[in-house]
Amino acid sequence: MKLFLLSIFHVLTLSKTPDSLDNKAKQVQFQKYVEGLANTPFMANGMMGISIKSVTTNKVLVSHNAQKSLAPASTLKLISSATALSTLGENYTYTTQLNYSGQIADSVLTGDIIIKGSGDPSLGSWRIEKQMDYKTLFDTWTQKIKILGIKEIKGRVFADASLFEENVLPDTWIWTDMGNYYGAGAYGLNIHENLYYAVFKPSQYLGEATLVKTIPDLPYYQKINKVLTDKPKTGDQVNIYSTPYQDILVMQGFVPAGDTFAVKGSIPDPALFAAYSLQKKLEEIGIKVQDNPLSSLEVSKKKMTYQKPLQTMNIAVYTSPPLGELSKACNYQSINLYAEAFLKTFSAISSFGNSTKDAIKGLKQIWQSKGVNLSGFNIKDGSGLSPSNGITADNMTDILKAMYSEKSFKAFYESIPVVGESGTVAHLGKKSKAVGNVRAKSGSIEGVRAYAGYFTAKNGELMCFSFMLNKYNSDFGSATKELEKLITMMVEL
Repeated sequence: MKLFLLSIFHVLTLSKTPDSLDNKAKQVQFQKYVEGLANTPFMANGMMGISIKSVTTNKVLVSHNAQKSLAPASTLKLISSATALSTLGENYTYTTQLNYSGQIADSVLTGDIIIKGSGDPSLGSWRIEKQMDYKTLFDTWTQKIKILGIKEIKGRVFADASLFEENVLPDTWIWTDMGNYYGAGAYGLNIHENLYYAVFKPSQYLGEATLVKTIPDLPYYQKINKVLTDKPKTGDQVNIYSTPYQDILVMQGFVPAGDTFAVKGSIPDPALFAAYSLQKKLEEIGIKVQDNPLSSLEVSKKKMTYQKPLQTMNIAVYTSPPLGELSKACNYQSINLYAEAFLKTFSAISSFGNSTKDAIKGLKQIWQSKGVNLSGFNIKDGSGLSPSNGITADNMTDILKAMYSEKSFKAFYESIPVVGESGTVAHLGKKSKAVGNVRAKSGSIEGVRAYAGYFTAKNGELMCFSFMLNKYNSDFGSATKELEKLITMMVEL
C-alpha cells in the first residue's frame, strides 16, 4: 500500500512540468510577500487590497483582502473610460454647435448667437494634436459669423451648458480641491479644460505676492488675494477656493520667491467664459453686440428669464477626436475632467440621467448586466478624486476582465499607460521585466496609492490586476516603491 501511494505521488509529480511548479512557487512567494507587507509597521494601521486574475479563465493568481472596499484614487478612471467605451464605442465623437436664433436683415441679427455644448471635455484644449485651441476656435467662429454678413447683433452670445445637471461637482469632493485645476467640474459646455492661470509676482519672504493677471482674462470675477511669498524653490502652495455658483475667487497660500509664478485654477462657469470670449472677439472686429454674454448656469443662478428659441440655424459644428483617443488622453495624463465627462456623457445619452448620481446608478446597471459582482462597490465620482470612493480589488479586476470581451477592448487597452515607457508610469519599474509588459493606471490621493491594469504572464496569458494601499504609514516606507516591487514581482508569475 505504501509503495502504491509513493507511485501515485511520483506520477502526479511527473505530470507537473518544471515551469508549472516554478509558477506555483512564485505565486506562493508573492502571496507570502503581500501578507508579510500587511503585517509591517508600514501597513499596521492601514489596509491593502490585491487581486490578480486571468482575463480568460476563472484562475486567480493572488488575492489579499480582495473583497474589502478601499479608495481607488485615479485607478477609478479605468472604470469610467471602460463604461463610456463599452456603451458609446471607441468612434463616438462629441459635437459642439454654433447656432443663431432670429433673423438676419440689413446686416443685423435680431436674435442671439448660441453655443450649444455636448459635454466635450477636450473642446479648445491644447493637449490633443491637430485640435484647435480655444483662441483658434473663437477666431474661427468669429470669421464664420462675419461671413454671414452680420455687423450688429440685437441680442447676445448665449452659451448653453444644460446637457448636464447644473450641480456639476460631485457631492463628496473636498473644498480645497474644487477651485484648483484638477478639481474642475464637468459641465455641459467645457472649454480649455476649464483651466486658467493666476499669475503672481512674489515679494520679500512672507510679503504679499501680487496677483498680476489671470490667463485667460476673467474680468467678471472678483479676486481676493491672500497669497504670500515663501522661500525660493518651495513650489506651488496655493489653494484657490471657488464653486460654480460663486462670482469670487479666493486665493490663499504661498508662492516661491523669484520670478512670476503661475498657479492653475478651474473656471467656475466655462460656458460663461466661452460666451464672453466669443463676444469679445466679435466686438474686436467691429460687430456690435447689444446685450451682455450669458450662460445657462447664470440664468439659473441669478433667477433670470431666458427664453430658449424653438428654432435655430446652424453656423458651425465642431467635432471632437474619437472617444478612444480622448480615453488615452484621460488615462495617460490622469485628467479628472475627462473621466467625469465620460461618466455623465454615457449616462445622458443612455437615458440614465444627466447628473453624477444618475450616472453612477447607470454605471452599476451596465456592469451588473454583464455579470460583474459589485458587492463593495460604492463610488461617488468618475475620476477618483473623492476620498469617499470605495471599491474592492475584485470589483476592479472583474470589470477589467469583463472589458476583455467588449468590441472596444483594444482601444481601452491602448488607452492605459505602459510601465517604464509612457504616461504617469513612465518612470516606474525601470530595468525590470515589467517595462513594456504592464499596462497600468496609477492612482494617488492623500493616504492612497494604487495601480490597476493588465500584464502578460510568463505563459503568454493576459492577466488583470488591482493593487490598492490605504492609510499606510509613510514614516516606515514608500507606497510607490512597495507597489513598484509588487509590479516587478507580478510579471514573473
